[in-house]
Amino acid sequence: MNSILEARQIRKSYYKNQIELPVLRGVDVAFARGEMSALVGRSGSGKSTLMHLLATLDQPDEGEVWFDGRRIDNLSRRERDTYRNREIGIIFQFYHLLPELSALENVLAPAMISRSVLGYFRDRKTLTARAEAMLDRVELLDRKTHKPSEMSGGEMQRVAIARSLMSAPKLLLADEPTGNLDTETGESILQLLHQLNTEDGLTVVMITHDEAIAQRADRCYRMQDGLLVDRFENVVTDNPKAISPKQLRTVSAA
Repeated sequence: MNSILEARQIRKSYYKNQIELPVLRGVDVAFARGEMSALVGRSGSGKSTLMHLLATLDQPDEGEVWFDGRRIDNLSRRERDTYRNREIGIIFQFYHLLPELSALENVLAPAMISRSVLGYFRDRKTLTARAEAMLDRVELLDRKTHKPSEMSGGEMQRVAIARSLMSAPKLLLADEPTGNLDTETGESILQLLHQLNTEDGLTVVMITHDEAIAQRADRCYRMQDGLLVDRFENVVTDNPKAISPKQLRTVSAA
């Protein structure tokens, strides 16, 4: 498998009143370039903690994270910030949009952060055109002047996706992307992520607790008690929405 992102023997614990609470207990996982993958597990299984480590929002106690042939868990803070700003896109369950900014300004935010004031104003016309193109990609160009308080949950998630695409990332990490949405709106977000994967070639890794959502991916990894316990390949039938999981490999939890 031609992997773009790998976790190697990742361990992570948190502490409460000097008591160690192990969350990840030695996770090995590799995500294939160009695929849509799903990391599934119940609440507390460690999947969101793993995503934060893959995104370099936190660092493992032990183990290594590799992206596109380069180790990234040991980068400096500035290098990790650059990785998140330029190499990957991240979307969250609760959107994390800036409430005082319009949809267009929220999409522009990564470009603003990555440049000096002078550099941003020099490139503003080009960057604005790209931000508008990203909003158009998620079918929200007509809402570009609206603030988050004026948008529905599905619209806010689409703005968050447009923002994550601003830097033309190689990889999109999506943490419970439909978890805060109704069924119909969540389905539209899943279809959009699938289009980005199949039409644009964007590698997508979704974190979810929903088995039905996980089965919409090309490949599924199941976590339990801080360990990767199963790997599945999902095989599409004649009905593109009827996807049955075919087990590829079972990984011992020992």
